[in-house]
Amino acid sequence: MTGKPSKVNDLSWMIGGPQGSGVDSSANAFARACAHGGLNVFGKREYYSNIKGAHSYFTVRAVTGTVRSHIDETHLLATFDAETAFRHIREVTDDGAIVYDSGLGKTKISGIPTIEHRLEDELKTYLIARGLGETLDDMLASAKQRGVTLVPIPYSDLLTQVADEFKVDALSKIARMINMLAVGASFGILRFDFDTIVKALDDVFRAKIAVVKMNASAARKAYDLAASLAPDFGYRLERMPRKEPRLFLSGSQATALGKLYGGLRVQTYYPITPASDESEFLESNEVLDLKMPEEADSEFVKEKGASVLVVQTEDEISSVTMACGAALTGARAATATSGPGFCLMMEGIGYSSINEIPLVITLYQRAGPSTGMPTRHEQGDLRFALHAGHGESPRILLASGDFEEMIRDGVHSLNFAERYQMPVIHLVDKALANNSGTIPVPDLSDLKIDRGSLVTQADGYSPENPYKRFDLRNGPISARAVIGQHGTLFWNTGDEHDEFGHITEDPGLRDLMMEKREAKLQLAAKEIPDPLKYHYFGPNDAETVIVSWGSTKGAILDALDRLHAEKQTVGFLQLRLLNPFPSEAVMAHLAKAKRRVDVEMNFSGQLGGLIRERTGVDCTHQVVKYNGRPMSSTEVYDAVLRITLGKAEKRTVLTLGA
Repeated sequence: MTGKPSKVNDLSWMIGGPQGSGVDSSANAFARACAHGGLNVFGKREYYSNIKGAHSYFTVRAVTGTVRSHIDETHLLATFDAETAFRHIREVTDDGAIVYDSGLGKTKISGIPTIEHRLEDELKTYLIARGLGETLDDMLASAKQRGVTLVPIPYSDLLTQVADEFKVDALSKIARMINMLAVGASFGILRFDFDTIVKALDDVFRAKIAVVKMNASAARKAYDLAASLAPDFGYRLERMPRKEPRLFLSGSQATALGKLYGGLRVQTYYPITPASDESEFLESNEVLDLKMPEEADSEFVKEKGASVLVVQTEDEISSVTMACGAALTGARAATATSGPGFCLMMEGIGYSSINEIPLVITLYQRAGPSTGMPTRHEQGDLRFALHAGHGESPRILLASGDFEEMIRDGVHSLNFAERYQMPVIHLVDKALANNSGTIPVPDLSDLKIDRGSLVTQADGYSPENPYKRFDLRNGPISARAVIGQHGTLFWNTGDEHDEFGHITEDPGLRDLMMEKREAKLQLAAKEIPDPLKYHYFGPNDAETVIVSWGSTKGAILDALDRLHAEKQTVGFLQLRLLNPFPSEAVMAHLAKAKRRVDVEMNFSGQLGGLIRERTGVDCTHQVVKYNGRPMSSTEVYDAVLRITLGKAEKRTVLTLGA
């Protein structure tokens, strides 16, 4: 590759290894180093649903400009085990490179018990077709035939040098540092500023100075060796000046920050993947200094700072009912769960609805049904979230599409729950929860805390003028009192009730209460502003319009940039508010399009069905993926381009992902 110009600051990097071996911390260090160097990063995390041993991998894109998704190509693969190399070598581009352990060359595919039989047969067929055997050396030779740069690193020798330097008496004590050797070697062939690695290690191993020094030394040794082995590698990362402040965070952290900013006071949860990360982050930040939005009429939120009580309950039934109880006392309350846990919350959601209790449920979708694939991705819970529970109980569904929306929707969900006194289901998914990246620090000055209609001490309730919690006289929303508030007395029950909360089966009252609750949803449809209902990207006269929701947003926008650069007139309608459904806006953007493309991460195209149900507009094409791996911008671009060129069937199923 000598003499060829380098590709600067446009890299897709992957690291993999056995679960529990430090893959996440190494990827975190790589991404943070890039961020310290002024680059924008996007990280995709994939892992099996076991504690230790199975294969996991992490992809990081590092670029100068905007990045919102991963791509299918890998420019640099960093490995420290044989399985990662076998699984992912074919994803490395011809001009890419592979960092690997030079001591593992004789490992055979059949000697790796965690490789599925399907993949084992596929890899053997691949190698036989190239006249090669089944060892890692053979797999590497197949890559070299394509022009891939091989960077062998003697990990054991480098660990021995580190052990000698820091007087460690056994290599087993520092064996986990092998992951940082892979990171150091990666930055060595990329020629990236080593100081950024040290800063990243400070972030990853906070307050552990000795650990930072040891890992930095190991990374430096691998950095220098790799740089000497691949001096002409065609990709480079260069430090960039960055004036504006940015956040490096995961999606679950984004939602937690939004809830904190919105004045959350009680979060309940039962541990479940991938929702637990949010509550664990809240637990570690139960007291956090924040500049809160001003609010003039409530004593519940301090002028500055936030504190939240996080309670791990015995199950999801307790979690949802405890959140309801906290809301009845006046606390801003929420819970977070995933599909199986959400199943157990049905009666609690109905209780919240019939008693008009403000409740936020953050639903982190994952692949189902039943336990499904606990650590894999899907958008399969839209219909369930919309209709879950017996009877008809109104609820608001709000879906986030990126990290900033997750922050903002944490605030909006709490506001909507209290303003409309009903459950709000904040829909996110595994990809949003576990992916990470850099974003500009968002300006949240436009957000205010809205506690809705609250009873004040001056409302003048008396035996002659008793407080009616479910008052039918003044519109669908009744003034809300908290338990024990002076001058108020009311009852809560799971049964139908009158204005005071007393149980009733009177048919006339039943009609009035049902109409009251449903009217709140109609009011929300009128009051919630359009920017919270949907976003439209691209030309208004586009003949091809993509419609989607949730985490597909990033892949679609990155694909859209490519399509627009090629003069393809394609628009994108991102739906945010899924209930109440913005039917008129959807019709306005889709009805006139020649090609309407429904893009979703589920089998049946649930949003497409909802659009048809609410508007009568049918999508002409469907692009779906349901193998548990998120969509890449590469896949979306290829699928939509074929549709615009008239070369696609009505239904396209995307299948990439290891």
